[in-house]
Amino acid sequence: MGMLQRFENRLEGLVSGAFAKAFRSAVQPVEIAAALQREVDNSAQILSRNRRLVPNQFHVELSPSDHERLAPYSSTLTDELSDMLRDHAQEQSYVFTGPVAISFHERDDLSTGRFRVRSAALAKVTPATERSVTDTAVRRASVILEVNGMRHPLEPPGIVVGRGTEADLRINDPGISRRHAEIRVDPHGRSGVDVNVVDLGSTNGMLVNGRRVQQAALEDGATIKLGNTTMRVRFVLHDEGHDEGHDEREAGEQPDRRWGGGGV
Repeated sequence: MGMLQRFENRLEGLVSGAFAKAFRSAVQPVEIAAALQREVDNSAQILSRNRRLVPNQFHVELSPSDHERLAPYSSTLTDELSDMLRDHAQEQSYVFTGPVAISFHERDDLSTGRFRVRSAALAKVTPATERSVTDTAVRRASVILEVNGMRHPLEPPGIVVGRGTEADLRINDPGISRRHAEIRVDPHGRSGVDVNVVDLGSTNGMLVNGRRVQQAALEDGATIKLGNTTMRVRFVLHDEGHDEGHDEREAGEQPDRRWGGGGV
């Protein structure tokens, strides 16, 4: 018995045939399962002779009518589809970049029975200390590193990014070395900060703004790609003399706007 048939039999048993009625004239769960498998197969990237990297985030886009029919069963279907993908990955020697997540979205441009699957490879990002990514720390930082939905403040002297536990910012990406790169933050007086990134002898190297380099100076909006993870550097414009907890200025006072200088 094939994997898709096992998936369909298990799913029908869980919901006592409810899917068969709900999806009689619409998209079938087994069609979604097959499309997810194809998306994984088509997106696989070779890591080594026996390992291939695949996406872990999946968005299934459905017509309004299909989405409405699916809604009561979405939690059960998501769990079963995730288990099916993990089984498929194990059989094919695939490696996910992070936890598998599947979500369903309504799209008006799709008719009943039609759907799309979109995927992305998003590694889990973990700071060495949770205190470094509090809202206050991010708000006060002069430079911020954006990676997979997380905003990490960059303060002097900087951070080491890697997959190992000794890194300041850990990214669970198989293409990233244990200590992959160091982002160096150097304050230089009242004018702001200098930010540079240096490869620490990683296996796969790094790309800065699409170019392979050993080190590079970083400007606002610069991108750094390590393994399959792309991060972006943002410089934050702060008001001179703005203190935490004091949001009001004296009448007539004009802010002196500048780059940087707002570190913790």
